[in-house]
Amino acid sequence: MQVSVETTQGLERRLTISVPAEKVDVEVKNRLRQISKTQRINGFRPGKVPPSVIQKRYGQSVRQEVAGEVMQRNFVDAIVAEKINPAGRPSFVAKSNEDGKALEFEATFEVYPVVEIKDLDKIAIERPQVEVTDADLDDMFVTLQKQHQTWKENKRKSKEGDKLTLDFTGRVDGEEFEGGKAEGFELELGAGRMIPGFEQEVIGMKAGDEQTIKVTFPEDYHAENLKGKEAEFDIVIHKNEGPVLPEIDDEFAKLFGIEEGGVEALRAEVSKNMTRELTQAVKAKVKTQVLDGLLAAHDVELPSALVTQEVDVLRQQAMQRFQGQMDPKNLPQLPAEMFTEQAERRVKIGLLLGEVIKINELKVDDAKVNELIASAASAYEDPKEVIEYYANNQELMQQMQNVALEEQAVEFLVEKAQVSDKKASFNEIMNPEAK
Repeated sequence: MQVSVETTQGLERRLTISVPAEKVDVEVKNRLRQISKTQRINGFRPGKVPPSVIQKRYGQSVRQEVAGEVMQRNFVDAIVAEKINPAGRPSFVAKSNEDGKALEFEATFEVYPVVEIKDLDKIAIERPQVEVTDADLDDMFVTLQKQHQTWKENKRKSKEGDKLTLDFTGRVDGEEFEGGKAEGFELELGAGRMIPGFEQEVIGMKAGDEQTIKVTFPEDYHAENLKGKEAEFDIVIHKNEGPVLPEIDDEFAKLFGIEEGGVEALRAEVSKNMTRELTQAVKAKVKTQVLDGLLAAHDVELPSALVTQEVDVLRQQAMQRFQGQMDPKNLPQLPAEMFTEQAERRVKIGLLLGEVIKINELKVDDAKVNELIASAASAYEDPKEVIEYYANNQELMQQMQNVALEEQAVEFLVEKAQVSDKKASFNEIMNPEAK
């Protein structure tokens, strides 16, 4: 086998490989001989078909099949011999594939980029210092109460948090429009279900009130014919209901599976869950800063094959999420552009973290793996069962080992970075968009 290596552009490489004729021809003849023993051809007894007939009928297809296998095998041998690390599958082009002549072919592919890790000590991180306070716990209990609230009809003017039952008819330029009319519509004030301004206009109305309000559709509204248009809505209020929160008592605790210990046991359980979620959120916030700093410090050329693979993964994940909401037959083929930026980020992070792991000889820490599994299991009713399930599932265990190694790499980067601690509240960390 003769091999030459050529750099075409960027990360793309082209191998030109020549395989001696006898190696291909012998394999072709052997395969044709096997075919002659089993093929039935009119006019000939089984196993008695002349070689010339077999050659004429099957020779070309068999040679193509053998050439494909030979190209694949010799490509693998060549990249091992040349110490080349391909990123993605090669494309093969046979330049010469005839009886009695050497099989010459080209294999074009991309290689992994050379990554040089640098400036880790220049990455700046703000690490939140935060804990779950009694006030945070009280706020969470209000949220839990709202999840189980009931409604009581009243005659007063409506306010935020109330639920109105109303009819509305909308018009733009004096004409009713599709989707602008409803009867017996239930609207929880403050939920943000309607276009901006609608809820504000009906706050203060009570059962029996009728009124025409004016609002403007936003410029980015989904219906093209309504973008930026002023509209009038005729409103009729049939009912106003105010929320009634359940009492926080032993019966309330039972709603969350707490049969013994009442409210105090529920507070302990909720506090534990909040602390676990807060720990994960802080870890995620630090990780995001580390990875952002790592990305900013390194310019890495990305193999397009890896980006394409990652786009396919992200697209498939998106399609799976949509399948729960739509008939799979009606799902459109999501364009690659939707996922390219995220895919490029993930590929670049993978390459950089892989190099950090390699040059620092990081190995999977079994204690870290067990810690991650225990943390995941603690959210379930029977953590022991979950831990055993991981222990008996090699694929899940491998996934958790990969997660652990990535976390170890991130922790290594945090140790090298400039870290400053910053006090924060539970709400700032768990609901950053509410700032």
